[in-house]
Amino acid sequence: MTAYALANLSPPTVLDEEVFTYMERIQATLDPFGGRFLVHGAPEREVREGEWPGALVMIGFPSMERARGWYDSAAYQELIPLRTRHIPGAVLLIDGVAPGYDPAATAAMLRAASGGTA
Repeated sequence: MTAYALANLSPPTVLDEEVFTYMERIQATLDPFGGRFLVHGAPEREVREGEWPGALVMIGFPSMERARGWYDSAAYQELIPLRTRHIPGAVLLIDGVAPGYDPAATAAMLRAASGGTA
């Protein structure tokens, strides 16, 4: 099942050589794990509900195991400080849903688990 690395990143405090180096080297850390950028910064976006103060980064992986492998790899761990010193934010690793996912079936399961009064 596809997994994702999602980040909500604040604007850089400064664009310096460390930020450029991070951006230049990140793809090489993704390649061994089958990771690819799906969204990178989203300069054009429409916030339809709530607030979204940062930039969105979304990377897809073949599985959660591969996503964890990438994040925990020595190559990526070496790069993390280059970003975090200048671009704060939150990073998540999350599972996607299986093909054919049915939200109505999930609602039915949750309704049954709550005693039908949800």
